[in-house]
Amino acid sequence: MREIFFNRENNVSIILAGIFALIVGMGVARFAFTSLLPSMLEHRIDISFAGLLASINYFGYLLGAIFAIFLKELSKKILFFRIGLIICFFTTIFLGLNTNDFIWIVSRFIAGFGSAMLMVVGSSLVMSRLKFEDKTKAMGIHFSGIGFSIAVTDIINRVVLQNNTWEKAWIILAILVIILGSYSFYILNEQKSINFNKIKGKPFKFDLFVIVLIFTYFTVGVGFVIQGTFLPDIINSIKGLEGFGSISWLLVGLSGIPSCIIWMRLAYSFGSVNIILICMLLLIASILIPIYTTNLFLNLLSAILYGGTFIALVGLFLNLGGKIASSNPAFLMGALTSSYGVGQIVAPLYAIALIEKYKNYDSTLYLTAFIMFLGVIILFLNKKKEYLYANN
Repeated sequence: MREIFFNRENNVSIILAGIFALIVGMGVARFAFTSLLPSMLEHRIDISFAGLLASINYFGYLLGAIFAIFLKELSKKILFFRIGLIICFFTTIFLGLNTNDFIWIVSRFIAGFGSAMLMVVGSSLVMSRLKFEDKTKAMGIHFSGIGFSIAVTDIINRVVLQNNTWEKAWIILAILVIILGSYSFYILNEQKSINFNKIKGKPFKFDLFVIVLIFTYFTVGVGFVIQGTFLPDIINSIKGLEGFGSISWLLVGLSGIPSCIIWMRLAYSFGSVNIILICMLLLIASILIPIYTTNLFLNLLSAILYGGTFIALVGLFLNLGGKIASSNPAFLMGALTSSYGVGQIVAPLYAIALIEKYKNYDSTLYLTAFIMFLGVIILFLNKKKEYLYANN
């Protein structure tokens, strides 16, 4: 067992370290906020401050993604990956130890940066380390860590909130960072392997297809963030569904765990862009369902569709970007994540304005679905250009 799980060259340990890093960077530093939001709205913050904290977290994530573009040397990538782990610990425990609004704003901003280090830089390290000729299927397993990140942190929060406060939940999550982060810290280390150390970046030429990918991923960022921030409150705000918000968020995580593996296997067979378009259309459907029905089953189905597509879309886009810029996957991964981050910053801001004006989520969901549909149309019109880069 030790030769498998503590061997820095073993594919199993590399993927496991990547999944643990995603649980820390995405689950704790980002999605745990959504899971704890109903409790914090009841006891600590209002919806406007929640939107501000979401946007400032995504702004930090955006800056981190942009920063990752310029990390060329392997040693620096590993350094900032480890810094990201440390950041996620301190910015998490701060939320459990104080209630100062300014400290919360700063913590969520810095946590966003740390999250990007684990998501973008960490994923590029995993992709570089894996020993497969085609890494699409393996990266699908890696990105399933986003689903695990939602499910694991939500289950922990549920257990803690049964007998304790949301402050205690943040402290427990900080302990989780130490446990999982230590393993990732150890495994994703600089090695003497020639293949790993010889990876060097080279200038990457942006063409029309890459620009289309970046814009489309921006619309996916918009589509992701509204439910990613407000889904439990959206469900709780529907008449007759009060109290089902937390269940919906758990379903998001559980449906997201196998989604990357399934969708990326399909991408391997039918082409990444084809599968991306299908996932985007299903995500749009999940966004619109709460507007048209109060049916419990359909709204829980909306949560399942959301978790089963947005996580896969992250994996599909970043894997495709990593293959296109194979000599330096962090470069295009960072560019894509930056556009995604812009969408995540913009969307909560217009959402808060529309929610406060109309006193419901309908107009926000309509606008979000419309923006995503623009991305679908533009990518569909350019999808044949994918084959200039790869067969899948």
